[in-house]
Amino acid sequence: MNPTPLIPALTAKARATAHARTSTCPCGTATLADSPDATVVRHANTVAKAHPPDTTPTELARRLAVAAGHPEVLLPPLDPAPVDLHGRLVTFWPYGTPVDPADPDSAPWEAAATLLARLHRTPASEDLPVMRGPAKAARAIARLREAGPHPAVAPVLRAWATLPPWARAETPMPHTGTLCHGDLHLGQLVRHPADDGPWLLIDVDDLGVGVPAWDLARPAAWYACGLLPPGEWTRFLTAYREAGGPAVPVEGDPWPALDVPARALTAQTAARAVAKAAAAGRPLDEVEQSVVDACDRMAAVPPQLAQEHAK
Repeated sequence: MNPTPLIPALTAKARATAHARTSTCPCGTATLADSPDATVVRHANTVAKAHPPDTTPTELARRLAVAAGHPEVLLPPLDPAPVDLHGRLVTFWPYGTPVDPADPDSAPWEAAATLLARLHRTPASEDLPVMRGPAKAARAIARLREAGPHPAVAPVLRAWATLPPWARAETPMPHTGTLCHGDLHLGQLVRHPADDGPWLLIDVDDLGVGVPAWDLARPAAWYACGLLPPGEWTRFLTAYREAGGPAVPVEGDPWPALDVPARALTAQTAARAVAKAAAAGRPLDEVEQSVVDACDRMAAVPPQLAQEHAK
């Protein structure tokens, strides 16, 4: 099979863009990600991203306009107009320093929560597309169904079946008019400027209007599964509330707002893990098994259905 021409072409584009930005480019190229959903290449201080094959040009342009218009929250693109490269839409971005996965104690939970609260308080234009979080979760479940037999498939599908239709992308999401990121995790934060700049959110592929609790759902799910220590979850939730985030009540139990999205993100995470394990013909590791076990528990208890508190 011939190798895809996308990475060499994307590398060439990143190099040309980097060299156009400065006459003293410290040359160096690296592939940061290469998956069916996204290919990302860095050359010096420039990052080129090929977006998912099903990306709609109009919707991407609207999402890019949000990033360009709110540089205090989202990393702005170098050019708000995507280009076509081998049938993929490509955008260019300044390089930012990511969260160090080898140093979990330095994870910027407060910064992530504060950025989310600011994003959720940002007025959303009427032409913005819907946030794609539920659609992304449904795609992970579809891949699980296609992955072949595995003993962990059944509990994940049982947990998925308990969710309301909107969380499975089967019916429209409750429309809150709230601007949401759609795929928040620590890999979606970078410092820019790279050396000592503030933290900013990246990746606009799933950005749109919807239920803001979805953006808190992944850390909530990790906490519920025992993968995020209570202290870190408390730091995140407290910072979000102090910054005026509308996804949960200012005081009291946040879980009625978070339960459905957290369950959906748990099922999505488990589906991806099981699909990968089935493809590789290997058993689940300890973390993957803990998420599947959470799905097994979820299937026995109906979710709380008060899913949003946006004002």
